[in-house]
Amino acid sequence: MHSKLTTTLARAALLALVVTPIAACSGSKGGKDVAYVARDVESLYAEARRRLDRGNTLQAAALFDEVERQHPYSPWARRAQLMSAFSYYVARDYNKAIQNAQRFLSIHPGNKDAPYAYYLIALSYYEQISDVNRDQKITEQAQTALREVNRRFPQSEYASDARLKLDLVADHLAGKEMEIGRHYQRMGLWLAADMRFRNVVEKFDTTSHTPEALYRLCESSLALGVPQEAVKYAAVLGANYPGSEWYERAFKLVNKHAEGVTAS
Repeated sequence: MHSKLTTTLARAALLALVVTPIAACSGSKGGKDVAYVARDVESLYAEARRRLDRGNTLQAAALFDEVERQHPYSPWARRAQLMSAFSYYVARDYNKAIQNAQRFLSIHPGNKDAPYAYYLIALSYYEQISDVNRDQKITEQAQTALREVNRRFPQSEYASDARLKLDLVADHLAGKEMEIGRHYQRMGLWLAADMRFRNVVEKFDTTSHTPEALYRLCESSLALGVPQEAVKYAAVLGANYPGSEWYERAFKLVNKHAEGVTAS
């Protein structure tokens, strides 16, 4: 799910961290690893920036980590912590990106760059959202992190993007509920299926899965012997999605199996 847009947003957000002029450094020869070479903080940081600009993201992350290790009390150490997290994010090593951003927040909770650290954590979870046929733990973690960004910094550019991403996260979680519910239906476990479809209607009612969830509730209600409920769900479908395929199917279903029944 990694996107150019997300990477661009992340890069833009970090501009404020790297605008300070930096003294020139001696650099390294060729591809030699310089992560453990003792050097002054400005040179070490500048070399890390050069590696990042060239796309050597993991080397850059190691060098930013080294800034903190060699110069833990320098003002550069704080900046390097978040740049390390960003470098790991671009490298798609999301676990390390999350760990470093969380560490930054634990040490500098009130720092002016804290909003971005929270945002970077949310992005790192968001980029790992998997197919709905797989476990959705990461999706739930992304949802929690995105909500945290929106809660803490509602007026920020990060919150605005977080709200957009929350819609897609909700759609994924609803899709997972639908996939499980359909599986229970195929197994004849109608009550379990009914509970999953209710979750979609009650918790994810603004997602694209709601019309089908209402139709599936018609099916499970008929199977459970409560046709009044089936008629009720068909009526809700008709009121909210009158032109949808799912309403047409629900209408035919209740006319065939619950003719003359009134909604509960």
